Amino acid sequence: MSNQLIINVAPFETRVAWLENGVVLELLIERQADKGLVGNIYLGKVQRVLPGMQAAFIELGVGKAAFLYVGDVAPPEAPEEEFLNEPGSEKSSLSDDVPELPLEPEEKDAVFFDRRRRAKYKIEELLKAGQDILVQVTKDPIGTKGPRVTCNISLPGRHVVFMPTYDHIGISRKIVDENERDRLRRILSEQKPKGCGFVSRTVSQGILDEKLRGDCAFLVSIWQDVLKRKQLLTAPSLVQPELDLVLKCARDMTNDHLDRIVVDDQESFLRTKRFLEFLDPRLVEKLELYQGQDPIFENFSLESEITKAMSRKVWLRSGGYLVIDQAEALTAIDVNTGKFVGKRNLAETILRTNLEAVREVAYQLRLRNIGGMVIIDFIDMESHDDRDKVVSALLDALKKDKARCNVIKISELGLVEMTRQRNKESLEHQLCEACFYCDGKGSLKSKRTIAYEVFRMLMQRVKTFNEPSVIVHAHPEVVDLIYGDENEMLHLIEAHVGKPIVVKPRGSFHQEQFDIFGSKILEKEKATQNK
Repeated sequence: MSNQLIINVAPFETRVAWLENGVVLELLIERQADKGLVGNIYLGKVQRVLPGMQAAFIELGVGKAAFLYVGDVAPPEAPEEEFLNEPGSEKSSLSDDVPELPLEPEEKDAVFFDRRRRAKYKIEELLKAGQDILVQVTKDPIGTKGPRVTCNISLPGRHVVFMPTYDHIGISRKIVDENERDRLRRILSEQKPKGCGFVSRTVSQGILDEKLRGDCAFLVSIWQDVLKRKQLLTAPSLVQPELDLVLKCARDMTNDHLDRIVVDDQESFLRTKRFLEFLDPRLVEKLELYQGQDPIFENFSLESEITKAMSRKVWLRSGGYLVIDQAEALTAIDVNTGKFVGKRNLAETILRTNLEAVREVAYQLRLRNIGGMVIIDFIDMESHDDRDKVVSALLDALKKDKARCNVIKISELGLVEMTRQRNKESLEHQLCEACFYCDGKGSLKSKRTIAYEVFRMLMQRVKTFNEPSVIVHAHPEVVDLIYGDENEMLHLIEAHVGKPIVVKPRGSFHQEQFDIFGSKILEKEKATQNK
């Protein structure tokens, strides 16, 4: 089976699926109505400085104020004037589209930020309200939180990342050959402007010197463009937009192991082709325009995978299953044996179910892009060796995940606490919204519970009514229950309050909603209602 990048483009939404050996590992969705901000460079305005938190709120003009931590406000090493006057390579037509890049963990480690140098600064000494400041978004708004920004801007290319505000040369730790590391360090040092830095990405290994120099020169020219545009804009303003999802995936998700890139839109196909010709001409051969009769996601059976990714229950091959519940503060995953009864003994059945669940949990976390705190409730295991096997298997399964994961040792109750890096909203939060009927609770008060609440309210309030009769408006199914199974109780309450009660259905009512009020209703209307 081949590794494929399947891209579905529509005017309102772009969807990308990464298939590895026929299995969907990642689903990325970008909607025009709520396009992400990560990688965008803004000329912001300082809204508030918070010395107590050593942070500031920055107005970007995107609705929610952005959060800027003091560790991301270190004074730049290179004066902007040097860039504005420094000759660079010829400006490319792609310069308006180059964004910040979510690096691999090893590549992030190559970017060494000197925290001790920053520790001597205080936020109130660096910023003041009303000040203009150039920032880059590093994390999209999530829930009620605004975006996270930094002054340490990074401009990624195919092989290197340019850091205009940090004087450092970094090499990905995945590149272990010392001769290659020395070669890359030499080339980047030659191309590095004063006070700036470069990071060599893992894919730069073995790339020709001329290609690396061209990548560096291109990124420097982009930074020059950013500074020129900054001088012409008034804060808050967008200075440098992020790549759209199609080009971002063409840059970040293409590698030697990729066999096909399939796009179903002619315009996007041509844009991607031009982009790949500049980025890496070898990748153009892997690009295809989908011309099938069926929609591309249906042809690759991806619509059903999206539906499964929204399901609360996930079945395991053995017959066991997971229950995944995403809450505001954490995600809880419950492991159950389900239909699986095992062959030898209970301990073996539990261990096999837990080990199978481990692989599925790691897969679901990545597929659904679940971030933050995760609690996994494995089936209780008495053996310490079995617990260690499960935790070890979980750590191995999470190694393939690009997001940083931290796993804590399993508890005596079989609970595993872990965290997963949250860069954006989960797939569920992107595609779903809280149920308007139950308000996201996932359950309602039963019809009988509502009927008894009506009875309780009648007994408490009706005696204070001056009107001779009482009318109740409620959901039709609650009314049916009151005049059905609970009809005798209604008569007892009428005798208790000394007034006739008429219960009327209202189809527009929520199941938990009802109204009670006094009325001069005639006895014959009550008799008609009882029929």
